[in-house]
Amino acid sequence: MNIGIAQINSVIGDFPGNVKRILAAYRECLDAGADLVVTPELALVGYPPRDLVFKSQFVPQCLQALDYLAGEIREVPLLVGYVDHHHPERTGKPFRNAVAWLENGEIRHRIWKTLLPTYDVFDERRYFEPSESCEPISWKGKRFGVTICEDIWTEDYLQRPLYDRDPVKELLGKGIDLLLNLSASPFHQGKPLVRRAMIGGISRGAQVPVVYCNSVGANDQLIFDGHSLVADAQGRITAQLPGFSACSRVVDPFQPAVQEAKLDTCDTEQLYQALVLGVRDYVVKCGFSTVCLGLSGGIDSALTATIAAAALGPENVYGLTMPSPYSSRGSVDDSFALAKNLGIHCTELPIRNAFESIKSAMQPVFAGKPEDVTEENMQARLRGIMLMALSNKDHHLLLTTGNKSELAVGYCTIYGDMCGGLAVISDLPKVCVYEISRWINREREIIPWNTIDKAPSAELRPDQKDQDSLPPYEILDGILELYVEQQLSAEEIVARGFEEATVRWIQRRVDLNEWKRHQAAPGLRVTAKAFGIGRRMPIAQRFVG
Repeated sequence: MNIGIAQINSVIGDFPGNVKRILAAYRECLDAGADLVVTPELALVGYPPRDLVFKSQFVPQCLQALDYLAGEIREVPLLVGYVDHHHPERTGKPFRNAVAWLENGEIRHRIWKTLLPTYDVFDERRYFEPSESCEPISWKGKRFGVTICEDIWTEDYLQRPLYDRDPVKELLGKGIDLLLNLSASPFHQGKPLVRRAMIGGISRGAQVPVVYCNSVGANDQLIFDGHSLVADAQGRITAQLPGFSACSRVVDPFQPAVQEAKLDTCDTEQLYQALVLGVRDYVVKCGFSTVCLGLSGGIDSALTATIAAAALGPENVYGLTMPSPYSSRGSVDDSFALAKNLGIHCTELPIRNAFESIKSAMQPVFAGKPEDVTEENMQARLRGIMLMALSNKDHHLLLTTGNKSELAVGYCTIYGDMCGGLAVISDLPKVCVYEISRWINREREIIPWNTIDKAPSAELRPDQKDQDSLPPYEILDGILELYVEQQLSAEEIVARGFEEATVRWIQRRVDLNEWKRHQAAPGLRVTAKAFGIGRRMPIAQRFVG
């Protein structure tokens, strides 16, 4: 039996567009000999729709689109994800996360999601009511178990007992020949390998093949990497679709594997591809076609510009290098060298005169007070004004260039270098910024090697270096991973061998700067715990631990 996997990139709320995308993938699978076609979770809607579902016409329009789509499905069945109504006379949430089995112009079956994740970036219990039972679907002499994303993420495979029910076991108890999973599983570093291990474990334990269709594309901060896959009844991965691109493939899950399909990318390449996809989809889905950013000659802005050029084409990227009285000529030269290597636009607009003018204007209230971080922040905010002016005038989306290490401890200026509509690398620790930059230069120099090799500096005062204010990035990032991502206490981190004063300083800086992160541009999530959607900390609080 040939199963078509339609790994598509849906746009949230674009019902006509999503219908076209689904039908195009469906017909591509038909041409390749599919007997049944599977799409990702909520493919008709886009994931996650969040509070759009509460708008009075959202779900009705979704159901109208589903009816239209059903009328177009005549050749072979299609499984498509959508939002369904929950019966209003009953208690519970108003909607269902659902899958429709479309066949011969009709909706033959409706399947509802059983396990509704409400942790990290997920909040499905806010909207959806779970399924009361899991029933197989019989078709052409076989019994299919249809599940939706979280329904297969049970404690047997992740050692986290979040649910009392196990949809896979319920379906196996009723007898199935094939397990199908329609998924919208967001990416973070290492996630594709976790999924492979999980799907292999499920198929091996159940002794039935598994077809796993994952969404691809980016919606706001979440990036969906695709990497749909098929496992045979022995747990071997027999097919793996590409990551970070929409595609379709027809597979026979009952065919024994000649050899196991391999992931064709490393972690570093996956991070880069995820960020490129994240930028492209955010810019395009928000209605922009061009971006601008500040080019400092440093590695963060260089990597951001490189990602933007790959995502949108170099002709659509506009850089400003804005030297201050403390900027080195080398930083300006490195900015122009990067622009030449990438083929992007670059303009030099010094801020010296504007800086002196503001200092002069503030003299009556600053008289007798030495220069300090105030004057440093003035320079960053002047650059923010100029970048926002360019964004407004030419309708570019402004990209911010700060990394996760800086954002964590507040080494950034609110209304200055934090100005912008998308924080491209705000979930990349500084050590990862260096790793990806070196990977980009693996064949030829794209990011100037001088930018990679020189000591990082904000260049806001004479001879300034980042390490004057921060611990070495290797130490900073190691502590941040334990404190932010693993949520360990200071005592537990010190027990791992880190110096206590440094740990306490970083802990205090992370906690004090929560207010800045609440005002930061949305950032693309590529680690297991990003600032933003998956981390909800109060600003006014006094807990220390």
